Amino acid sequence: MSAADDLVVQRPEGLYCPAGDFFIDPWRPVDRAVITHAHADHARVGHGHYLAAAPAEGVLRARLGASLALTPLMYGERIVHHGVTLSLHPAGHVLGSAQVRLEHGGQVWVASGDYKVAPDPTCAPFEPVRCDVFITESTFGLPIYRWPSDAELFADINAWWAANADAGRASVLACYSFGKAQRILAGVDPAIGAIVVHGAVEPLNRAYREAGVPLPPTRLVSEIADRAELRRALVLCPPSAVASTWLRRFGDSSTAFASGWMQLRGARRRGGYDRGFVLSDHADWPGLMAAIAATGAQRVIVTHGSVAPMVRHLGEQGLQAQAFETEYGDDRIEADLPPPETS
Repeated sequence: MSAADDLVVQRPEGLYCPAGDFFIDPWRPVDRAVITHAHADHARVGHGHYLAAAPAEGVLRARLGASLALTPLMYGERIVHHGVTLSLHPAGHVLGSAQVRLEHGGQVWVASGDYKVAPDPTCAPFEPVRCDVFITESTFGLPIYRWPSDAELFADINAWWAANADAGRASVLACYSFGKAQRILAGVDPAIGAIVVHGAVEPLNRAYREAGVPLPPTRLVSEIADRAELRRALVLCPPSAVASTWLRRFGDSSTAFASGWMQLRGARRRGGYDRGFVLSDHADWPGLMAAIAATGAQRVIVTHGSVAPMVRHLGEQGLQAQAFETEYGDDRIEADLPPPETS
């Protein structure tokens, strides 16, 4: 089959479906955009019409505006647009994240968006979708990336928080406001102390709760009058807040950062944090390989991340592998984290 028959191609605006005349997560304004999830590098303002998974509606409106011209689609529901059958399937990345399945002319393509295969109580689990061509992310597409279990991870976070609380120190945990913060909330032990969140985190918590995701009670720092409570608190905030005057109101504190990049030697030190916790809302290397195999696709197109190593590895496994250039970011951009050392 020639490239002219491809269901998804690259355009300056983003990934484009010629047969259906729509884009997937475009980075420049277009008339019709299918959005895989509400992170800022995939969901941008300025498009004429938006289509996204129904569970993403609240977070999309919270981030892009209540009047967004959005059509929500239930997971697995099929629609036909210009002869292309389109459906959205859980990606396991964050609340409302979706893979985009396209069927036309005897071909089935799936664009993954960002995804993870590890369990997460705050969003629908990743669902393998059989296809001929799979467009996959590769944010952590190197064999060194292998995530700990949630049991191990949250035991470490809770122990760090409890030790700080006993010492009268606030536990300030930097994390991305959308996705990671809510996953941390769902995993920590609220009996240890109060949970305080930055003003950037609470609107997303509200959207999660409105979508039916249970989270423990959270408060803004302005809602706590007793300073002794702050000294036992777990504080969730974006990384930018750790370097700001906002942090001073907590007095003595221990800082940590939650990210998949914490698996890299030196990342915590270069970020200036006391602790690093390996937590990602992307698939690790085993997760990427398992997800790709589960699709049954013989052709795999790799996007944003460790693209070249993954293309090479998949080719060595006998798959037809290639790359798409995209303008999507990753956890490093979202977290203002310095690049990894290469020497």
